[in-house]
Amino acid sequence: MTMHSWLVYLTLVFVATATPGPAVLFIVTNSALHGWKKAVFAALGNILGLFCLGVLAIAGLGTILKASEPVFEMIKYAGAAYLIFMGLTLILRKSHQVPGRDLICSRPLPAGRICIQAFGVAMSNPKAIIFLTALFPQFINVDQALIPQFAILICTLMTLSFAFLMFYALLAHSARAWLNSPNRVRTVHRASGSIFIGFGALLAASFDR
Repeated sequence: MTMHSWLVYLTLVFVATATPGPAVLFIVTNSALHGWKKAVFAALGNILGLFCLGVLAIAGLGTILKASEPVFEMIKYAGAAYLIFMGLTLILRKSHQVPGRDLICSRPLPAGRICIQAFGVAMSNPKAIIFLTALFPQFINVDQALIPQFAILICTLMTLSFAFLMFYALLAHSARAWLNSPNRVRTVHRASGSIFIGFGALLAASFDR
């Protein structure tokens, strides 16, 4: 891979990771409700998901999914269902207050659970596999060792994704003081949950086009 190719790839990934999507929404919600330290685990879960998607893309799953429409449809609907499930979970989540302390914006979630949920959000979009399957071959030289090239591509993607997710998380963290109200917490839960459901619904609706 030449430096020019990497710079072109870097530009494409920069735009893709800077654009808000389900992963950004997830980390913004968790950072605002639980603090930026918990958001770190959400970012780690997301980049772990991206790594797995990259491995699947390189392994040719994207090509298999394209060739096998029933399998692709099944995975796509599973991804849409997961986003809708996440939305319903947020909407139904309760806020509570601990005596003698400021409002705890929502029931604290274990860091491991946040990481797993973020991983699920990253893996729930099969279009990402297709995107990476289409993107990676454009920047890989088949005459050179594949593993080092893949390492460069996936590390670049994971680094930029982590950086932008934490950027959004820190912005959301600054809103925690505003969230020191049960009504506002419920509003954030419902708004975020509705957007997740919307993402899932749009993803499912796009399959029939």
